[in-house]
Amino acid sequence: MVSVGGLARQRRRSAWLFLLPMLVVLAAVAGWPLLRTVYFSFTDATLATLDAYQGVGFDNYVWLLRDPVWWRAVWNTVIFTVVSVGIETVLGLVIALTLNAHLPGRGILRAAVLIPWAIPTVVSAQMWGWMFHDLYGVVNEALLGLGLIAEPKAWTADPNLALPVVIAVDVWKATPFMALLILAALQMLPRELYEAARVDGVHPVKVFFRVTLPLIRPALMVAILFRTLDALRVFDLMYVLTGNSRATMSMSVYARQYLIDFQDVGYGSAAATVLVMVLALATVAAITLGRVRFDPGG
Repeated sequence: MVSVGGLARQRRRSAWLFLLPMLVVLAAVAGWPLLRTVYFSFTDATLATLDAYQGVGFDNYVWLLRDPVWWRAVWNTVIFTVVSVGIETVLGLVIALTLNAHLPGRGILRAAVLIPWAIPTVVSAQMWGWMFHDLYGVVNEALLGLGLIAEPKAWTADPNLALPVVIAVDVWKATPFMALLILAALQMLPRELYEAARVDGVHPVKVFFRVTLPLIRPALMVAILFRTLDALRVFDLMYVLTGNSRATMSMSVYARQYLIDFQDVGYGSAAATVLVMVLALATVAAITLGRVRFDPGG
């Protein structure tokens, strides 16, 4: 007869066996390129000298940390992440609470809400780029018609407007993702708690803060974590809307510029490596501060 401890060890071994194919594939498609990127970050390799390069130690990282353009890209990325994820969390929570209510036609509403998230990012960025066009965009036409602006604005070319425009497009694109995860958590809540609160005459606002929010907190923190990591590595949205503009350049756009445009593999790899380190630190910080539990027994 198998003991409880032996059964637990057997389950752990079975779990690792099931995970092994995925870990092998992940190491092949992600681990090896990452190690190569870290390796090239300590060299002076370029696209023209990939067969003949020399080690330079930490010189690429020293130059990176001295570059004000890099720090501008870091600042842009942080502002973009904090503002966009904060707005998406609030709007996603409101939309999820609305869709969770017993409304007529809520099935159609749920499908409609997912449309922005289903559109590929490059397509939605190009679409919004035309909408914000200074000459032909519908945004300028609508604002001019309402008398809110006196003349057309170059939304994506103006350094003071470009980053807010990118944030607005990201909010439109990613809010359905937050709403979907929060809605899934809301639908798992036991209805008996709400019936008891209704019988006791507890105000709905107090029920939300005392019952709903604590119960959906793990799912909410996981959604925030996923969106934070996605926002920190943002590339396609900013690149399609504003190109290599320093007003909106993210860390990913900065690394891509040196890797592709300037063909400086060593320096671009250093920027990409620092970006990976930032993502890793953000993950650890989010899990630690939010106390996210990925297993029921945690």
